[in-house]
Amino acid sequence: MSTTTQTAQDTGMPVHDRSIGDIIRDARNLSAAEVEQVLAYQREKGVRFGEAAIALGLATNDDVLAALAQQFHYPLAAADRRNANPELVTLNQPFSVQAEAFRAIRSQVSLRTDPTRQTRSALAVISPASGDGKTFFAANLAVSIAQLGGRVLLVDADLRGPRQHEVFGINNTGGLSTILSGRSENQVVQPVEGVPNLFVLPGGPLPPNPAELVERPAFGLLMRELCTKFDHVVVDTPAAAYGADPAVIASRCGAALIVARKDESRVSGLRDLVASLEGGGVEIAGAVMNEY
Repeated sequence: MSTTTQTAQDTGMPVHDRSIGDIIRDARNLSAAEVEQVLAYQREKGVRFGEAAIALGLATNDDVLAALAQQFHYPLAAADRRNANPELVTLNQPFSVQAEAFRAIRSQVSLRTDPTRQTRSALAVISPASGDGKTFFAANLAVSIAQLGGRVLLVDADLRGPRQHEVFGINNTGGLSTILSGRSENQVVQPVEGVPNLFVLPGGPLPPNPAELVERPAFGLLMRELCTKFDHVVVDTPAAAYGADPAVIASRCGAALIVARKDESRVSGLRDLVASLEGGGVEIAGAVMNEY
């Protein structure tokens, strides 16, 4: 492990080319003697630099996580934001088992969606019932896609119970409902702090006619326009148990991913949901069993 005291600015070295030890040393202002102490412990115990620094009380788990995020150029929520937005595991804990599962699903979705389409499709995230984890899943999938690069938009089309504004801690005075009802006067697409290329279109105030709003031609036109402005569009939807809204939304998106709940969702219900989506010409990207 290098013990050089030059900073990235001194050497012109990009952050992601620096060692974890160098990043932790600069973040914690470790002296040369402290760095040597960590290196000695590292050699003695056969552990990583970060583990040695934590064991000696010279760094914290947050310091190591931040260093990993810098080295691998991964967005990471600031410490004060992690408590405020605990459901965003892909942003709060990008190297966790859960985050790795979302990256695996991201890869599968990319492989399964039709790359030959002349127009880009949005991806509707659908679940049979409330409580299946659909909103949690849509939010973290959007973050994981944004971590690859490209402009990503998460649309909260669950106009029966929008919750993405709570997950991301953003304003919900305007959103999809106000756009579709013609009452939106201000910019309602909001950037996500810590992920420069991720944006959220919240659901907005609860409308009295959610089904009618998404069935209007304006919703389909909006989705097509958004797909031209963003590289990826992920759409949260109401639970299928509440009505035909999810199938309508998915038909406007073009593709859908189904989220089922372990030990809760029934195979018969999933079959009916798939049949309704396929009947509307929706491309099924796959089904995910949520265990969390």
